[in-house]
Amino acid sequence: MDHSKPTTLGPNTLVELGTVLEVLKERAARGEIVGVGVTGKPYFLVAGADLSAVKSLENRDHGLWIAQLGHDVYATLANLGVPSFAFINGVALGGGLEIALQSTYRTVSTGAGALALPEAFIGLVPGWGGVYILPRLIGPENAVKVMVENPLSNNRSLNGPQAFQLGIADALFEPADFLEQSLAWAATVITGETVPERANSVDPTDPTVAGRWSAAVAAGRTFVEAKTSNASPAPAKVLDILEANRTMSQADSAVLECETLAGLMQTDEFRATVYAFLDLVQKRSKRPAGAPDRKLARPVTKIGVVGAGLMASQLALLFARQLKVPVVMTDIDQARVDKGVGYVHAEVDKLLGKKRISQDAANRTRALVTGSVSKEAFADADFVIEAVFEELNVKKQVFAEVEAIVSPDCILATNTSSLSVTAMAEDLAHPERLVGFHFFNPVAVMPLLEIVRAPRTDDAVLATAFELAKGLKKTAVLVKDAPAFVVNRILLRLMGEVTAAFDEGTPAEVADTSLRPMGLPMTPFTLGAMVGLPVAQHVQESLHAAFGDRFAVSTNLQKLIENGVKSLWAPAADGSQEIRSPPCR
Repeated sequence: MDHSKPTTLGPNTLVELGTVLEVLKERAARGEIVGVGVTGKPYFLVAGADLSAVKSLENRDHGLWIAQLGHDVYATLANLGVPSFAFINGVALGGGLEIALQSTYRTVSTGAGALALPEAFIGLVPGWGGVYILPRLIGPENAVKVMVENPLSNNRSLNGPQAFQLGIADALFEPADFLEQSLAWAATVITGETVPERANSVDPTDPTVAGRWSAAVAAGRTFVEAKTSNASPAPAKVLDILEANRTMSQADSAVLECETLAGLMQTDEFRATVYAFLDLVQKRSKRPAGAPDRKLARPVTKIGVVGAGLMASQLALLFARQLKVPVVMTDIDQARVDKGVGYVHAEVDKLLGKKRISQDAANRTRALVTGSVSKEAFADADFVIEAVFEELNVKKQVFAEVEAIVSPDCILATNTSSLSVTAMAEDLAHPERLVGFHFFNPVAVMPLLEIVRAPRTDDAVLATAFELAKGLKKTAVLVKDAPAFVVNRILLRLMGEVTAAFDEGTPAEVADTSLRPMGLPMTPFTLGAMVGLPVAQHVQESLHAAFGDRFAVSTNLQKLIENGVKSLWAPAADGSQEIRSPPCR
């Protein structure tokens, strides 16, 4: 058995599981067993359905068959005649978590991560009982969070303690002796010594629950509309099933789940999402195209960040949290340095307040991030990244100062969003040490990282960059050193068209909402407000210089910038936000 790969559920696996469960059911009927426990290989319960098999289903009937097969197998688990126990020792996604939900009782490891029903993210619905069981187990509001809000928030998942707190699991144990503790706990449940309390469970036939159920569904629909403009059918289908099954039997809900799942498997949205998820994200993140042999990567034991503004502070926090190495920020005066370090400490406090990290982890992270007004603090750094103003001469000056201090093996990185990495390296004594390392805002949330190789960037530097990206849990892609690289070139082409329509007299609201059918996470003007008009305009100017009128520079935006305006949004008289009128036509 390969313990490095998670178990997935395809037709053959389901048939085998069903056969085993039927034997156990017969043994239970004969009085040979008093309970059944289900657990997984180390670090994995089950990673859900085999999407590579699902995406190849040729027609709706095939999809309906596999949906029904899963329900038949899981129904056997739920009706063994003796209590069943799921011991969630690690990853439990989709159908994997539904195996646990179909069990009578559940334990979870404090070390378990990636517990989720992510189907809405990939264009499906939880098809093997999750939509029916979960709201009854943890309440409709929490169920909407797990099945809709989390998938549509960059596919967020739960860890073991969070799952226990919600009520998905009945008991929580440490990883070191998780199975032993779970078995001992299960024995006390079987004997009646332990009766699990389920504080969040609800009875949908209770008249007081009906209003909560409807309100949770309505809130879910509002969330989906805000996140996707209903561009993909799957999230709404999850809510349709949830709304309907409050008054259904589990068997009737299973029929609805199967029919819905079979239909969604044939949609273009599902096929496109699975292609992006499996073939682009998962495969490329494991084996990034163009990445050198990882054996060439150098160890990184200390990181320097030039700048202490918002982006630099986000980077410092990410490096400290994920890599757990010392990070030092520098800026031109102590006030800026203190503000940057203060931001990191405040964000750590927020994570602690939300119980996303422990007190020990919070203390360690704060201690790892320090600040200085002198770049001498980088003398023993292995990796220094700049996050200063998007101006080529400023960045070249920064690198000249840093190179005079750091060791010959220290890697220099730029977080530029559009400028030439090659030009930045021209005056360096060791141009081979410079690499583009472009994050997206907000840094903690956005999974993509563009790694830019200049002509003289050497393989060891590039390999180290990819290993750092992996440690940061980012999906790294190698891109050519060209104006705005890939993402921003596409994005600015899109935003330029919207801005041009606004400049030409299209009402602001019409221009800003014109792309809603595409399901973008935010409107162009909202994104511009997040990035800041000066930065967006600077990137647009770089692209205009490279490609001419394909990337027009807005006169209106320039006038706003010259008057100190950083966002197209402005406070309205009633305290809300409204889009500014263009200064000129």
